[in-house]
Amino acid sequence: MTAAVTAIESRDPTTSGHSGRVAKMTVGLAEVVDRMASGPYRNVTFTHEQLRELRYAGLLHDFGKVGVRENVLVKANKLEPLELENLRGRFETIYVQEELAAERAKVQALLSLPPDEGRAQIASIDTQLTVKKRELSEMFEFVLSCNKPTILAEGSFGRLGDIASSTFQSPFGGEQRGFLSNNEVIKLSVRKGSLTEDERREIESHVTHTYRFLTQIPWTRALKRVPDIAYGHHEKLTGRGYPRSLKEPDIALPTRMMTISDIYDALTASDRPYKRAVPKEKAYDILADEAKRGEVDGDLLKVFIEADVPSRASSDS
Repeated sequence: MTAAVTAIESRDPTTSGHSGRVAKMTVGLAEVVDRMASGPYRNVTFTHEQLRELRYAGLLHDFGKVGVRENVLVKANKLEPLELENLRGRFETIYVQEELAAERAKVQALLSLPPDEGRAQIASIDTQLTVKKRELSEMFEFVLSCNKPTILAEGSFGRLGDIASSTFQSPFGGEQRGFLSNNEVIKLSVRKGSLTEDERREIESHVTHTYRFLTQIPWTRALKRVPDIAYGHHEKLTGRGYPRSLKEPDIALPTRMMTISDIYDALTASDRPYKRAVPKEKAYDILADEAKRGEVDGDLLKVFIEADVPSRASSDS
């Protein structure tokens, strides 16, 4: 068990400790539910073996991440570091080409025009170069802002298209079109977060990888539900989750508990490069909004918050 969790976290060090925290909070929530004397879950009880089953499912719920490419798994920005460096180099080349073109134009002006006209032409060339260099700097700064995993403002997509279609003088001669490649435009145009649709689907596939791995383990009769509990931790009660789009009747109570714990820890974790951690109360508010939309179990969430399950789990560490 420890080896499996270590394997997960070595692939995705930014979520180090996540699986353990989710397991502790899920078991902690189950223990509170087990002691309830009122409410919709007052008749629900958990045996020692069922709690152990829940703990194992929590520890292994993200094991499928070993099947996701590392550059996608830990992607902090829309462009990967090498892609950004290539883009930076392209803009630097264009910048230098503009300077060289201006110098050639000034030499031509000196050779072909009377002195007064030549000086006037050189001043005009310098002014145009200053404007062009400022435009290039603004373009690159805008691209850098689009590269961050923030929500893009309206109009950003159009400006990216304009930049992509701009032309420049190639160092090998002739005019060349394309400050940005099609792939770069697609990635930079991601409306929210850092992942393209293909990359998001690849991340989401970790749930299926987890299930396939867990079903290969010869679980005892008391632990046979571990794969199924883990399989549903990204499902929503409304049917808008993944990978199977299950709805409320088909999502077991242990899985609902894990879903709340998983979302809470993802929101409050301070080691994710692609997002900032949010305070506990803000995380509770976000979960409450999901409960209002019917996506997570509102009754369980109420227990989770009122019992302060995260603090209980932390104190047990």
